[in-house]
Amino acid sequence: MDLKELLKLIACPKCKGDLELEPEERFYICKKCKLAYPIDDGIPVLLVGKAIPLSEVKGVRE
Repeated sequence: MDLKELLKLIACPKCKGDLELEPEERFYICKKCKLAYPIDDGIPVLLVGKAIPLSEVKGVRE
């Protein structure tokens, strides 16, 4: 399963809202919570404690 197909199955762990795959496929983005969840070696790290505020992620708009 690729990262785009995974979007159909997963949700933001904080608000349960939709996630978007960032164009460079480094993060899943929750625009509602303004958080970026990293993708580490092809594995999404969907832990609120590991999420990065969008304002701190270069190349990603809020």
